Amino acid sequence: MFLCCWLGLVALIPTTLSTNPGVKVRLTEKGIEYGRQLGMAVIQQKLGSIKIPDFSGTEKVSPIGKVQYSLSNMHIVNVGLPKSSVDLVPGTGVRMSIGDAFISLNGNWRVKYLRIIKDSGSFDLDVNGLSIATTISIKSDETGRPAVSSDSCSATVGSAKVKFHGGASWLYNLFTTFIDKALRNALQKQICPLVADAVSDLNPQLKTLNVLAKVDKYAEIEYSMVSSPTVLKSSIDLSLKGEFYNIGKHQEPPFSPAAFYLPPQNNNMLYIGMSAFTVNSAAFVYNNAGVLSLSITDDMIPKSSSIRLNTKTFGAFIPQIAKQFPGLMMKLLVKTVKTPTLTFEPNNATVQATTTVTAFAIQPNSTLSPLFVLNLEASVSARMFVSEMKLAAAVTLNKMDLTLDKSYVGDFQVGPLENVFQGVLKLVVIPAVNAQLAKGYPLPTIGKMKLMNTQLDVLKDYILIGTDVQFS
Repeated sequence: MFLCCWLGLVALIPTTLSTNPGVKVRLTEKGIEYGRQLGMAVIQQKLGSIKIPDFSGTEKVSPIGKVQYSLSNMHIVNVGLPKSSVDLVPGTGVRMSIGDAFISLNGNWRVKYLRIIKDSGSFDLDVNGLSIATTISIKSDETGRPAVSSDSCSATVGSAKVKFHGGASWLYNLFTTFIDKALRNALQKQICPLVADAVSDLNPQLKTLNVLAKVDKYAEIEYSMVSSPTVLKSSIDLSLKGEFYNIGKHQEPPFSPAAFYLPPQNNNMLYIGMSAFTVNSAAFVYNNAGVLSLSITDDMIPKSSSIRLNTKTFGAFIPQIAKQFPGLMMKLLVKTVKTPTLTFEPNNATVQATTTVTAFAIQPNSTLSPLFVLNLEASVSARMFVSEMKLAAAVTLNKMDLTLDKSYVGDFQVGPLENVFQGVLKLVVIPAVNAQLAKGYPLPTIGKMKLMNTQLDVLKDYILIGTDVQFS
């Protein structure tokens, strides 16, 4: 399975012009080795399905003379692939080699000679010195997903050793002279087509690559390639678009991904670099969808808190409110006025948000009377983490600044309100934001892929996820 994963990632090469990616993926030697192990199991299973035709004929065999013979019911009982390698050809692709392989089979033999004498029995055959070399071609299909095929293949069969059960010793002369080469040729002809089938069988799995992954009812993320993969001697680097879009509406944000480069690490099988562009494109999408707002009422604040959303509490800071709207509950509407911006610095992820907070008094008939509008600038720290196959986050408040935008109750100083609004942010807004961020968004994946030994580091302009993988 992992073989198809890294072949699939290499394969996703569109014909569009190159641009900076939002996401980069690096497959290391450790990952390639894991793919080789799983790939050999697939090849071994395919070679075990070889169908060998019956052999029959009439030949002169010393010292008997003319002999009619047949070999039938031959089937594979064992396949061994003790030596194999998958090598990267820089700038080209993938080369797979298998050496010193062997195949064991058994079958039945039957002979007739001297016109009237018949004999029969079984035999065991060991085919040794089998070698296979193939080059794997990787392309994109019509849906933008990868498709693979065996571009070239060669196979040789070294030698065959037979053991007849029953019969006379001259049977070995018959095999060595007339049957050995034909049988090895019959095997050899089937090997490359079976290898090609094994490679082609990866395509249904490759179609599971989440080129366009739905996040929720508002957003999806695109993981198509923006340029050809860079095949190096010991790794493969992939450049993915890594951009959020509103579902059904692919509008580009007013900013572009900056170039970034993965560090030379190789402890894990896979490294995923996720740029600030990708996360900021998510903020752009959700802001466009109009969902970056929150209505806050008193029942959303823990009962243990001294902060209450009513005109009595706010009247202590703004006397006009208590006089004009005595004994009423209040409602706050927090709404972004521009797209929040995330920046990555080493060991630090920070989000800047510019919002307005509109305060209302709730009249007995449930109508809302506006009280004031504040400008609120907030800075939060983000802790990014991987949860299953998703990237999630949690934020904590760093600082906030309040200024008065509009008042419906006369002028007042906003300074005394800062502790109140800081409490509202910590008790209501931040938990609501974290509840959404904890849901995460999908990472690029193929099939039933599981991440293991995952580490996440915040670097300059991107985060780096190092992980091993396992396929079920």
